[in-house]
Amino acid sequence: MPPETTTEIATSERRSGWRTIRRVGPYLWPDGQAWVKRRVVIALLFLLCAKLIAVGTPILYKGAVDELSGEVSDLMLGAVGLTVAYGVARLMTVGFQQLRDAVFARVGQRALRRLALETFTHIHRLSLRYHITRKTGGLSRIIERGVKGVEFLLRFLLFSVGPLIVELALIAGVLYVLFDASYLAVVVLTIALYVWFTFKVTEWRVRLRRTMNEQDTDANQKAIDSLLNFETVKYFGAEDREAGRYDAAMRGYEAAAVKTSTSLAFLNFGQSFLITAGLVIVMVMAALGVQRGDLTVGDFVMVNAYMIQITMPLNFLGTVYREIRQSLVDMGQMFDLLDQPEEVTDRPGAPAIAVRGGVVQFDDVRFGYEAARPILKGVSLTVGAGQNVALVGPSGSGKSTIGRLLFRFYDVQGGAIRIDGQDLREVTQDSLHAAIGVVPQDTVLFNDTIRYNIGYGRDGATEDEIVAAARSAQIHDFIQSLPEGYDTQVGERGLKLSGGEKQRVGIARTLLKNPPILLLDEATSALDTETEAEIQTALKRAGEGRTVITIAHRLSTIADADRIVVLEKGLLVEEGTHEALLAREGRYAQLWARQQADRDAA
Repeated sequence: MPPETTTEIATSERRSGWRTIRRVGPYLWPDGQAWVKRRVVIALLFLLCAKLIAVGTPILYKGAVDELSGEVSDLMLGAVGLTVAYGVARLMTVGFQQLRDAVFARVGQRALRRLALETFTHIHRLSLRYHITRKTGGLSRIIERGVKGVEFLLRFLLFSVGPLIVELALIAGVLYVLFDASYLAVVVLTIALYVWFTFKVTEWRVRLRRTMNEQDTDANQKAIDSLLNFETVKYFGAEDREAGRYDAAMRGYEAAAVKTSTSLAFLNFGQSFLITAGLVIVMVMAALGVQRGDLTVGDFVMVNAYMIQITMPLNFLGTVYREIRQSLVDMGQMFDLLDQPEEVTDRPGAPAIAVRGGVVQFDDVRFGYEAARPILKGVSLTVGAGQNVALVGPSGSGKSTIGRLLFRFYDVQGGAIRIDGQDLREVTQDSLHAAIGVVPQDTVLFNDTIRYNIGYGRDGATEDEIVAAARSAQIHDFIQSLPEGYDTQVGERGLKLSGGEKQRVGIARTLLKNPPILLLDEATSALDTETEAEIQTALKRAGEGRTVITIAHRLSTIADADRIVVLEKGLLVEEGTHEALLAREGRYAQLWARQQADRDAA
């Protein structure tokens, strides 16, 4: 890799790291949350007490050694008293550290919960375009790693880096005052070399760890994707193929993990070498001082205690820096996710939509998923209140796109869509979604009970309302025939139910929602003829008293619609009743004749 590229990457990483710290900071010191700030301050006070006691502890140890070796100690407590005081000091150091953790725990957990909720909410606000292209397994792993890094980053930024510097400065000061500048020089040089080595090697390891994370995300994504498509894998006898893909991804993870582990061994050995060299030099200096009579045995022991005390936080520094850098990488990926723009947003102060009759108007609507490939090229259409209008046409004509634009998964790029004269871009998305009920071609259910899936149509629905919706969708009797009734688990994506049963559950929860406008997006095209006829009856009952837009593939299912609109290549080419369109012998008549011929041939 060219040096310029490495420099650019390092600069980008630092910029990303500071961005992440700035994003996390408000969770540590939030406006209007006095209790959070109070806990942070108290935790810091406990930390300061722990550090002050820790720095003074070796002095008690020195006094005890001097008393026992016949030297006269400056601390007039006697050998036993000094030993007891030494033990109490060590206990108080641990006690204050634990009090610090206990006080801060609620702050860290609050931050974790708030950020997790923010991420989860933001993902649901992202456009359908983003969710179509996402990789669920990789996305879930990014969120998992990022959220777990929150409390760690908050805790160690607050309780490790700053306090570590304070502790090292206090120890260096004690060594300078009680001994001489040569001891301080060795300690400072040891710390400087240690920190330089640790940071350099850790930066290298972070890049290795990022590669390992990417391989881990890829392997996890492949595993989840394969499991979600379990039936497809079985249909094509592709178990070995899937295992091979997963193993290839895990092979990449294995190679990256090995590099990460060996680099950790190199880091640990280098750190130990530097700190041991510094310890030996200082101890030799102290031993020579004892031989000359300049120092006591207690001084020798105290120097050793301080060097050990320096060793512990320095070793901790390597771990902390490595974990902070890794947390910044993990959280950076999550914040990249949070920075994904919301393609469809409410304008400031947008009112809720007021549906009075349910008139839906498409006014010269233009839209394309890609600029170079327009889908709708100026569609104008009005659906009257209480009407049932069907949209038909060959694949790629724009039928489903109209449904997505009506629900405002995307905003139109030209023209406007209005309900009772209100432009959909001028009202809130929540109110628009509440006004439209959708029965899709493939109803996807939650891995929960039938009761939960029907009740999902309206939060807080009563048992009687759920049962009434099931009766209207003609599925109540089937549910009652099940051993567990409404408590029956439907399995992941509802796979324990047949296609017709899933569709009825989907219709029931849409009826429970009770929207004034109903969108049926090829709701029966995947069903057999007998099941389709039964579902059509339920759909007709569902559409009573509502404005219904039906996107259909099988023309026989919409022959009784109030009006049929024929789309082709993004344009409206015909509209009228079934009989009128057949009499015109145009595009609709051709589609009808072709489907009838296919049915007769079957």
